[in-house]
Amino acid sequence: MTKKQRPSQTRLDKAIANFDLEAKELPKEIKKASLSSGGFPYDEKMDRDAYDERLEKLQIELLKVQSWVKESKERVLILFEGRDAAGKGGAIKRFTQHLNPRTARVVALPKPTEAERGQWYFQRYIPHLPTRGEIVMFDRSWYNRAMVEPVNGFCTPEETSTFLAEVPNFERLLVRDGIRLFKIFIDVGQAMQLKRLHKRHQDPLRQWKLSPIDFKSVHQWDAYSQAIERMFGATHSADAPWHVVMGNDKLRARLAIMELVLFRLDYPGKDHDLIGSGPDPKITGQGGHFFDQDDHA
Repeated sequence: MTKKQRPSQTRLDKAIANFDLEAKELPKEIKKASLSSGGFPYDEKMDRDAYDERLEKLQIELLKVQSWVKESKERVLILFEGRDAAGKGGAIKRFTQHLNPRTARVVALPKPTEAERGQWYFQRYIPHLPTRGEIVMFDRSWYNRAMVEPVNGFCTPEETSTFLAEVPNFERLLVRDGIRLFKIFIDVGQAMQLKRLHKRHQDPLRQWKLSPIDFKSVHQWDAYSQAIERMFGATHSADAPWHVVMGNDKLRARLAIMELVLFRLDYPGKDHDLIGSGPDPKITGQGGHFFDQDDHA
């Protein structure tokens, strides 16, 4: 970092440290750094017209996938994980936008009940796994125990360690039973996360997206980073790899997620020219190796 850059970085660090979700105006330092935060490789967001055109084509491919899943009795399970405000909900919405809800559903479980807290940890998720001919998407999943719960003190360190040791075996059972499992983690730079949380808080139509956890997460960046790195290290496997998507530009991220799933499934009528060699390698990768390549601040 040059001497000329240091004051700018110092001001950004100070703005992040003093960030207040209740403030009417977003600090200019955070706004200016948002898109490039976390090592995001693009200087501008994707052109909307280009996005809309490609989105439609990819959604047509997803309909082909759904038809194939139904006819061949496949089971597809997609876990959507990521930092707060990374864009999970928007990605799921576009993914399912034109799918038949009879055989494609989204699972977003509330906090566990008292009875569920007394059960085997994975038990509450098992009833929601896909049956034959079905695509199921989890908007957050059993990986709550690796991130949200330990960072916020909702479980003990021993419970997290047990989970991290057991989840590879659990997922191996799912995959070997024939479930096609995708684990997608949407990452986002810290400045972009703060910008999005601030926008949600200031917009009455978006405030429902904020929870007490979101308010706390504003100053829990480092704790989440440590939890995420530990999660990748323990649960990224050949049977169930993590696919990481950099989400600073929501449009690019949504397309990349669709392309990732489409690339890895072999279905009739696949448009190989459209899908090409898979999602944009500048913003996608696998597991902790990709996550660690930038400082993601």
